[in-house]
Amino acid sequence: MTKTQAIYLGRERSIPGVIWLASGKVRDIYAVDAEHLLFVTSDRMSAFDVIMNEGVPFKGAVLTMLAAHWFEKTRDIVPNHLVSTSVDDVEGLSEEWRERLQGRVMLVRRAQPTPVEWVVRGYLAGSGLKEYQRSRSVCGIALPEGLVLASKLPRPILTPTTKEDAHDLPLTPDEARAKVGPELYEAAERASLALFARAGEVLAAQGILLADTKFEFGLRHGKLLLIDEALTPDSSRFWPAVSWKPGSNPPSYDKQYLRDWLETLDWNKQYPPPTLTSAVIERTVEKYLEICRKVTGRVPAGAA
Repeated sequence: MTKTQAIYLGRERSIPGVIWLASGKVRDIYAVDAEHLLFVTSDRMSAFDVIMNEGVPFKGAVLTMLAAHWFEKTRDIVPNHLVSTSVDDVEGLSEEWRERLQGRVMLVRRAQPTPVEWVVRGYLAGSGLKEYQRSRSVCGIALPEGLVLASKLPRPILTPTTKEDAHDLPLTPDEARAKVGPELYEAAERASLALFARAGEVLAAQGILLADTKFEFGLRHGKLLLIDEALTPDSSRFWPAVSWKPGSNPPSYDKQYLRDWLETLDWNKQYPPPTLTSAVIERTVEKYLEICRKVTGRVPAGAA
């Protein structure tokens, strides 16, 4: 069980010393100066594109710790936007806010995000499985007959999507290439597949399968950067290798536990969300802390 931690939902959107620009499902983005942004990762939890009313303790700190870990481990593949995860490097924050934001900030370089999310799949699950069952393909990429839930694909594939306020829409490679241009598409494709391969090798040595993950890229002075987050439980499916069996749904080190619980409810996956029980929140915390410990060797300050 974890120790208690104040849940930070970030709904006030006002931090003295920086200027609020935008909020996603989990992160709030603030302007620091002409060259830098401040990403603040909250404890908000979303599922099926709906933000739950309850937060999950340590979630923001776990996501920040994991993203920083992978940014550092993959700089040789593609540069990224991360400058620092220390609140002491953010000028203008009061002592009160430094304490509140400890462990959940990323000071990053500004970049222009691409209008595409770069999803790489090594196994068949989620929306990819549903599309395969209809068409024997995913995002227009033909796949062999006979695949089932959790089947390993013949090779990892890039299955890009649009960026929507509600549900992202799948794109074929040709549609994504037309959206961003051939040169940028090819650079992002190379980087996405190389990042997936690197992470897959590292995780496999720890007994973890990387089923799929989502990357985001941006351009800064014409140069491709990995931005947002990378290889976290919010952007990836992590499966214990010992539990993997094609045709069954492996237990996940991510929020799949929460999704599975929500699927048991009489809920239409629209706002308002159902109330999360303390048992569901506790189990979700355990999942996030477990993958953080396995990957980085540590957990956020205050966690058991």
